[in-house]
Amino acid sequence: MHELSLIQSLMDIIEDYARREGFSRVKTMKLSYGRHSCLDVGALTFAFDIQARGTSAEGARLEFDIRPSLLACATCGKESVCDGPFAAACPCCGSPEVTLTGGMEELKLLELEVD
Repeated sequence: MHELSLIQSLMDIIEDYARREGFSRVKTMKLSYGRHSCLDVGALTFAFDIQARGTSAEGARLEFDIRPSLLACATCGKESVCDGPFAAACPCCGSPEVTLTGGMEELKLLELEVD
């Protein structure tokens, strides 16, 4: 479960910000990742709840911005949103010449709401 190490890295970043900026508590954290990054919201939340204990982020609310998967077609040149599993063909023209161009982003910290 790589969510544990990702959350630990996130906690290190937050504690560094808390020292530098002088805030005592994180109220909300907005996180982003791609649909095809193989992350699980439940595992991220579980890891966060455990690793945030005793830190400035304990009790913070997590918000997730899950970025859609995008396919680019070499045949028709269109880009399409792929909601389900990775498509083997372009939904516009049916060509198998597609490349996954979005939805693979790693976990990113977008915003912190602090006291």
